[in-house]
Amino acid sequence: MTELQERARQVALLVLDVDGVLTDGSLYYGPDGEVMKRFDVKDGHGLVILRHLGIPSAILTARSSKIVETRMRELGVPHIVQGAKDKEAGLERILAAARVTEEQVAYIGDDVNDLPVLTKVGFSACPADARPEVLAAVDYVCKAPGGHGAVRELVELILHAQGRWAEALLIHARHAADTAAAADRKAP
Repeated sequence: MTELQERARQVALLVLDVDGVLTDGSLYYGPDGEVMKRFDVKDGHGLVILRHLGIPSAILTARSSKIVETRMRELGVPHIVQGAKDKEAGLERILAAARVTEEQVAYIGDDVNDLPVLTKVGFSACPADARPEVLAAVDYVCKAPGGHGAVRELVELILHAQGRWAEALLIHARHAADTAAAADRKAP
């Protein structure tokens, strides 16, 4: 087993930055401020897969956005820390709430303000289009850019390293069948 796989095997919590990781980093503004962010459904589904396997995720972002709150609640993300100008302090809050150690955390970030967290956690990653300083500091550089499947790629890497990908597919198939059966029961 490689060192990368060993680090991924230890992951009990996935912590994510938002802008440039879950989104492509674009911010859409109207006269009243931020009006829209674009999220990749594959990334979101990756977080749902983790949740179904009992691996929680968390958001740690320097910005605050109702859009992020809404999307993360929809995905069942239990820990959301927004407005964290000091990301190390934000990480400590998440660690306490999730009752995990730094060594059990995977963090994916894309910019220099993520470096203090990326260098503390057990497994660090970034999207393909992260800043050069981040690319040089992480354990894993995703092939996908931010907002275009990087999170899903990381989720699958973690689950493969943990030997849980087949379990993830089975749980997903069971969940899809249960959802279809429930819909059939409601149909007239």
